[in-house]
Amino acid sequence: QVQVEESGGGLVQTGGSLRISCAASGRTVSSVAMGWFRQAAGKEREFVAGVDWSGRVTDYTDSVKGRFTISRSSAKNTIVLQMNSLKPEDTAVYFCAAAGKPFLVGRSSFHYWGQGTQVTVSS
Repeated sequence: QVQVEESGGGLVQTGGSLRISCAASGRTVSSVAMGWFRQAAGKEREFVAGVDWSGRVTDYTDSVKGRFTISRSSAKNTIVLQMNSLKPEDTAVYFCAAAGKPFLVGRSSFHYWGQGTQVTVSS
């Protein structure tokens, strides 16, 4: 069992930057992949970025490549999403999630979810 809790988020202007964090706890937290998802109003939840158990392998959805960076602490219990060059279409509730596996093998492997944090990008 893994528990995750997001922090950060807020309101930023187009082109600005924002950093959101996720603190994870649980016996297996250091051995599972983690990631960020987002859900905009009226849309389905989508994968944004993920990092494997080691912190060395990352993956991003195409729309954020080159703008967002996911990282994992050396203790493996915190992940951070640094978001640069934000656009209005990045506005969404961002959810932290932990997988049940050490590697990034698809959305279905993410079983543990946070409550989400709102990110709003004004035009």
